[in-house]
Amino acid sequence: MSLRALPIAAVLWLAAASSVLASDMTVQQFMTIADRIPHNPTALLRSDTHQLIGAVKQAVLTVKGEQASAIRSGQRPVTCIPPSGTGISAQTLLARFNSLPAARRQDSITQAVRAWMAERYPCGASGRP
Repeated sequence: MSLRALPIAAVLWLAAASSVLASDMTVQQFMTIADRIPHNPTALLRSDTHQLIGAVKQAVLTVKGEQASAIRSGQRPVTCIPPSGTGISAQTLLARFNSLPAARRQDSITQAVRAWMAERYPCGASGRP
């Protein structure tokens, strides 16, 4: 590996590592970071805001992937998120996470999103969105 490629490899490794860390983030960790972000337009300029957005996007993609996989294999999925999307806004997400009891705040973001989407978009008899 050339010296020139080394910094690129390091950046890619760090990006992959931070992606794994974001997916393992608990609801409590998410809320701790979110509490430090100001509620004004400058929030979108902050790296921690992008970290939280990325963690939620990854969780939603994981849950949608599980749903698609269950449908492909002929099983009834846990969630039936419609093709139009989840309808999650920052306000509804924060309200949902704030409403969780202390014990559930140790759940991962993915676990919390999965449980919320199963409640919000349950599957009917067809098992399809």
